[in-house]
Amino acid sequence: MSKTKEITIPDKISGYTQLRLDVDLTDGKISKSTLSNEFCRDWIGGYGFAAKILWDECPAGVDPLSPENVFLYAHGPFPATILPTSSKYGVFAKSPLTGMFGMSISSGSIGAQARRAGINMVVFKGKASELSYMVVDDDDYYIVPCPDLAGKGCWDTEELVREEFQDQRLAVMAIGPAGERMSRMACITNDRNRQAGRTGMGTVMGSKNLKAICFRGTKGVKVAQPVEFYKLARKLIKVANGPATAKYRDLGTPAGITSYNKLGMFPICNHREGTWEKIDDGTFTGDTLNEDWVVKKVGCSQCSIACDHIAHVPKTHPNWPNLYASIDVEICYSFGSATGCSDWPTVFKCVQLCDDLGIDAISGGVTAAMACELYDLGLITKKDLGYELPFGSTVNLVKFTEEMILGKGFAGEIFGDGTKQAGIRLEEKGIKNASFYGMHIKGLEMPAFDLHGMSSFAVGESVSIRGACHLRNGAYGLDAKGKFDRFAYDKPLERGKAIKELEDIYGIIDSYIVCKFTRGIYENDAEMAKVFELVTGIPVTDKFIQKRGDAIVNLSKCFNIREGWTRDDDHPPERFFKESHTKGPAKGVTLKEEGYQTLLSGYYEARGWDTKTGIPTDETLKSLGLDFVIGKLKAAGGK
Repeated sequence: MSKTKEITIPDKISGYTQLRLDVDLTDGKISKSTLSNEFCRDWIGGYGFAAKILWDECPAGVDPLSPENVFLYAHGPFPATILPTSSKYGVFAKSPLTGMFGMSISSGSIGAQARRAGINMVVFKGKASELSYMVVDDDDYYIVPCPDLAGKGCWDTEELVREEFQDQRLAVMAIGPAGERMSRMACITNDRNRQAGRTGMGTVMGSKNLKAICFRGTKGVKVAQPVEFYKLARKLIKVANGPATAKYRDLGTPAGITSYNKLGMFPICNHREGTWEKIDDGTFTGDTLNEDWVVKKVGCSQCSIACDHIAHVPKTHPNWPNLYASIDVEICYSFGSATGCSDWPTVFKCVQLCDDLGIDAISGGVTAAMACELYDLGLITKKDLGYELPFGSTVNLVKFTEEMILGKGFAGEIFGDGTKQAGIRLEEKGIKNASFYGMHIKGLEMPAFDLHGMSSFAVGESVSIRGACHLRNGAYGLDAKGKFDRFAYDKPLERGKAIKELEDIYGIIDSYIVCKFTRGIYENDAEMAKVFELVTGIPVTDKFIQKRGDAIVNLSKCFNIREGWTRDDDHPPERFFKESHTKGPAKGVTLKEEGYQTLLSGYYEARGWDTKTGIPTDETLKSLGLDFVIGKLKAAGGK
C-alpha cells in the first residue's frame, strides 16, 4: 500500500483503466503508458488530469496554433457505469481564443465508448502531414488519412466514418470546415447535437490536421464495491428522475428565460437591457418553445434527465423547411435575445449552422450580436456587409452567421474569430472604441447572464479560468437566490469564500466528469466523495475531495499566470460599468469599479492569493501540494 498523510491507496484501484495514449501526429507514432494510482487519486479525472498534464507538458508561451501545443482528451472514473450523467468527456489545450487554459466538456456516447475501449486519456502533439482521424478500437489504435473529408460538416463526417466502420455504435467527435480553417471559435461536435464548444478546442484539432477522433469499445467495467455502488447509484437515479431535475427534463434549460427576465438579468440586444417585451408577452419563452417547436427530448448515455430538446421547423416554412436543431437557454440568448431576434426558426437555423459547420454557438451568437449593435450605431454599414443587419434580423442574420463561420466576406474577415479579434480588427480600420461592444472576458464570449446588478456573479464569472463562464462556478445563484445583496459590495471575504466553495466543487464535478444538472441529487459533498470511493476503491473524505478541487483550480490558474494573465484580466466588459439598463429591476444600475475591486480582492483573500496581484502565495501552493509550481510563474513569462 502506498500512503500519503491523508489517505491510503490500494495497490489496485478500479474505475480507471489508467491507460494513457500519446499520439505524435507528426510521425504517426502512438505509445502507451500507465497513469499511477497517486496521479488518479490526486487529479481525479477530466479537468484535474488536464491541469497537471498541461502544466507539465505544454511549453510556456506556446502559440496555441503551433504543433507544440498539447491537445488532450480525458474522462473520469465513471463512464459506462450506471452513475447518472457519467458519459462525459473533456478536451483541453492552450486556447487560441483566450491564450489561456482552454477546456470544453461534452456529453453523448463518447465517454462511454472510450471507457469501454480501455482509455483514460489521449495526449496529442505535433501535426499530421494531411487531414486525418484517430481511431481507438479496443486495443487497436491508428491514424487514418482522410483528405476526402476536407470541408465536410461535422454531421456528414460522423456519418461517413460510421459507414466506413459499418457500426452505428462508433462514437465520433469531429470538427467542421470552421475548425479546418482554424476559426478561433471552432468547436467539436459528437452525436450530432452535443458539442465541446467553448475556448476553440476545435481550432486546436484543425491546427493539428486532426479531423476526428473515434472510439469503439467492448470491454467491461469494474467498480471496487459493486453492491454498495449499485445501491447508491439506484438512489441517485431515482432522485435524478424526480423534482431535483424536473425543469431540465420538462422545459429544458430554456425554463430559465422567464425567471432571468424577471430578475432583469437575461441579456437583450448585446446586453443593452436585461428584460424583453418578447418574453413578457410569451413570444420568446421556454413554454412557447416547447409547446410550438420541440418534437423530441433526448438523453445522453447514462442520463436519466434528457435535457436535449430537439426543435423542428415544418416542411411548409418558406426559408428553412424541415429543419431540426438542438436548443438550450444559451442559444436562446446568443442567437435570440442578444441579437434581438424572436423568430424561432431563425434561431434554429443559426444553431444548426454552428453545430454542423463547427463553431461554438454561444461565441457565434454573441459575436453576431456585436455586429448587430455596430450596425445599429452606424459603425459598420450595408456597404461593408453587403446587406443590412439591424437587431431583430432574420434571413440576414443567418447569412451573416454562415459567412462568419466559413470566413467569407466582411463578416468572416472581421468577425470570424470572435468578439475580441473583431474589436481589434475594426479599431485597426479606424473604428474607435469598437472593442467596447465585444461582450467577452479574457476573449471568451459571455453566457446568458447580464451582470448589471449581479455583483457577486460579476466576480465569479470574471475569475473563471477559461474566461466568461457560468459553468466553472455557479455564483449567479448567490445573487439570484438572495444570499447576498446583488446590488451591493459588502461582505467581500464572505462572498469570496462562497464563490471559492462553488468553484472548487465545480472543479471536482468537471474532473469526475458528470453533468452539473445532477449536482442537486447528492445529499452533500460527503455523498459525492462516497461515490468516488465506491467506484475507485480509494477511501476519501469530503474534505479531501474539496481540497483537490482547490488544487485543480489553483494549478490551472498558475497555468494562466505563466501564459501572461494579470489582475486586469479578471474584469467584466466596460459596458457594465458605463451603461445602465433603461427598464427592469436593474434600471439605472451600473457596476461600481471600486466596489467590484473590493469584492475581487475578497475572493483573492478567500483563495489565499495575494490580494493585490491575484497570484497564489507560496504558502497556499505548499498547502495544496503544488510545490512544483513555486518559482516558475514569473520566470516562465507571467507578467
